Amino acid sequence: MKISMAPRPTEEQIQEVRRKLLSAGYSVHRMDREGETLLCALGPADFPEEAIRRLPGVTEITKITKSFKLASRQFCASDTHVAVGDVVVGGREVILMAGPCAVEGEDQVNRIAEGVAQAGAKVMRGGAFKPRSSPYSFQGLGVEGLKILRKAADTFGLKVVSEVMDISHLEPACRYVDILQVGARNVQNFTLLNALSLLDKPVLLKRGPATTIEELLNSAEYIMAGGNYKVILCERGIRTFNTYTRNTLDLSAVPVLKELTHLPVIIDPSHAVGIRKMVAPMARASIAAGADGLILEVHHDPDSALCDGQQSLTLDQFRVLTVECARIALVLGRTLGPEGGLDTKKAGP
Repeated sequence: MKISMAPRPTEEQIQEVRRKLLSAGYSVHRMDREGETLLCALGPADFPEEAIRRLPGVTEITKITKSFKLASRQFCASDTHVAVGDVVVGGREVILMAGPCAVEGEDQVNRIAEGVAQAGAKVMRGGAFKPRSSPYSFQGLGVEGLKILRKAADTFGLKVVSEVMDISHLEPACRYVDILQVGARNVQNFTLLNALSLLDKPVLLKRGPATTIEELLNSAEYIMAGGNYKVILCERGIRTFNTYTRNTLDLSAVPVLKELTHLPVIIDPSHAVGIRKMVAPMARASIAAGADGLILEVHHDPDSALCDGQQSLTLDQFRVLTVECARIALVLGRTLGPEGGLDTKKAGP
């Protein structure tokens, strides 16, 4: 159940409602939004509605019908903004996350970090723990890769997003990473999701290749149910009968998710199509569809990359793409790039 409090309620009023709910066997989640306080009570079906309604400060009680209670717009109508230091995902600015599929070494990461930062990226992506289809493929540099990523990001003023595959990865990742990524293969790894729910760290949750939107939102709910509300959703393509591209980018997921959830939504066009020349068109379309950001694979020498070089943009291609996306964002009343906006006249190709 959703309990809406009066505008700017006193802390005493909020705590009295919370105590009453806890004593009745409910868990209570709280969200504060611009003077508004919302409480979500989860527990027995026989909700003491009249007793709660009479408490000072309570203005409305509403049943949440979705299975993903905390992630639902039924609970919170206003958009969630996930702050990563001074970078905000889900606000007016469209956020670019870019970098190599895998951390290969210091020189590689430094060259890419400098290039993507200059082009307008705010977050550096890079894999240190790599889930690969073949056990003989490059698996990443592990903790050493995280250290390289952190050092380069700090040098060029970037935040860091990197994937964790197992609970054992969380402790080192929390030392070096700003956003913990759950990859498509782990979207329903509930043990990992439960562990992430206990952290005060943003989580980028990728949709699996055969995951429905409701399943994705229920996975987000696992993270939020433990108290971590800093969840960013990511569409990265689903598996269909098509074999030309790596996956099929479900662009309709953006407006659908925007209707169902208050959580920010970004797109990964690199994994969606898997073909370098097709990444830019899908990235542009993603911004037009209303995505809050992009996560892109970029490499200074993609043909020599140890992982996913065929879908990685060159630094020059990324620079051009950021200008194109900035122009699209501007049409939609949004910004993109350094200081929240590129000068598209000067920076254009």
